[in-house]
Amino acid sequence: MRKEYDFSQARKNPYAAQLKKQITIRLDEDAIAYFKSISEQLGMPYQSLINLYLRDCAANRRTLDLSWS
Repeated sequence: MRKEYDFSQARKNPYAAQLKKQITIRLDEDAIAYFKSISEQLGMPYQSLINLYLRDCAANRRTLDLSWS
């Protein structure tokens, strides 16, 4: 390893805007169990599955219909 590095030619990460942001969110245990079971079938992490689902909802501008019976 060098003692010093030259960063004069460095540039910012062009993909930095696309990086994920860590947040805290509270979910019901049933919802987590549901996504965990699906993620095991698909072979992917459940947090990635939840992210894909939420991103799809946002991309298609889905709105929640809360009709209480």
